[in-house]
Amino acid sequence: MAELAAQGAEVTVEACDTADPAALAALLARIPADRPLRGVVHTAGVLDDGVLASLTPERLDTVLRAKAASALALHHATRDAGLTAFVLFSSAAGLLGGAGQANYAAANTVLDALAQHRHAQGLPATSLAWTLWAGDSGMTGGLGEDDIRRIAASGLPAITAEQGLDLLDAALTTDEPLLAPLRLDTAALRTAGGAGLLPVLLRGLVRPPPGAPSRRAPAAHPG
Repeated sequence: MAELAAQGAEVTVEACDTADPAALAALLARIPADRPLRGVVHTAGVLDDGVLASLTPERLDTVLRAKAASALALHHATRDAGLTAFVLFSSAAGLLGGAGQANYAAANTVLDALAQHRHAQGLPATSLAWTLWAGDSGMTGGLGEDDIRRIAASGLPAITAEQGLDLLDAALTTDEPLLAPLRLDTAALRTAGGAGLLPVLLRGLVRPPPGAPSRRAPAAHPG
């Protein structure tokens, strides 16, 4: 915020449950008419990983509310606002799957589908299916070194904040509703492919050894 203010921007921070349509409408109503809303960047997310049988309705709601319900509420509240940008921070888990992340994958798939829906209606939309960003955050602060190594071993090493912002800038110059801004470690991908652990969408990127198993068990991707 200090960097934005130094560039002449006026920064206002508001707390709001964006999954609550009434609370969101009240927040948007406070935006000054002489400075109308022009863009939305939805970055919220919650992790609550677990095997499928352990995902109770409450655990599903926790993850879906932050990602999917908030995105849908933002869409409905702003679709007639004349936005120039509607950016959704999705995750590679929605495209590639992730062990123990059925709820998180589902939530991010909603974001990807919403971007496609808005694009078909002529509305701005960019859904970015990120992999892990390096550094602590509210979502990834609980990851240990073993978790980081396991994710990197899947062929998708973490990206730095600088790389992420560069990829975001590049994504906003395109008209594509869904992009996957990922780093790829081809050596790790070959190893995963040889063990039959490569997600379907990545199998065409490497040539696994002849006779490699075809099973799939993707690593978690808290992007």
